[in-house]
Amino acid sequence: MSGLNWKPFVYGGLASIVAEFGTFPVDLTKTRLQVQGQSIDARFKEIKYRGMFHALFRIYKEEGVLALYSGIAPALLRQASYGTIKIGIYQSLKRLFVERLEDETLLINMICGVVSGVISSTIANPTDVLKIRMQAQGSLFQGSMIGSFIDIYQQEGTKGLWRMWKHEGFFALYKGFWPNWLRLGPWNIIFFITYEQLKRLQI
Repeated sequence: MSGLNWKPFVYGGLASIVAEFGTFPVDLTKTRLQVQGQSIDARFKEIKYRGMFHALFRIYKEEGVLALYSGIAPALLRQASYGTIKIGIYQSLKRLFVERLEDETLLINMICGVVSGVISSTIANPTDVLKIRMQAQGSLFQGSMIGSFIDIYQQEGTKGLWRMWKHEGFFALYKGFWPNWLRLGPWNIIFFITYEQLKRLQI
């Protein structure tokens, strides 16, 4: 087995950042659709958006173009960590099993994919929580990113993530499904095009 290759880690992180930045406004509409209509928070009780495109237009009109990128800092931080760890571990784990690409099997790829996904998601999850908070509150959000991390942890802990199910029912977990689903295609296209182009660099 050859030494650890740093390139998949770096390329995975850079490609994830590019893909996140390119599709972030769609992710923002997903979050706004998910949090509206809550009975536990008066700020989000109103049903303001009828769908993804209506949300994009209304956010732009009422809050300005910069509001479409509310929460971009923790989102990019998440992708820098998540993408770096996921792709890097995935490629490195495969080389632990087989040396050559042609010797890989579906089972090996599945095992490596699950392990790398679990590890990267566990590490990057706190940044995702803050990203969603900033997306939901938009211009109402106050405080620094680091200070907000500490505040969320001290006041709510991880159980706060499952409030949106306790008070609104199971299907509340699927609000914003379509923007999220429609975002996956462009995100992955941008990611893999960027990743493959980075792999061609002679570094």
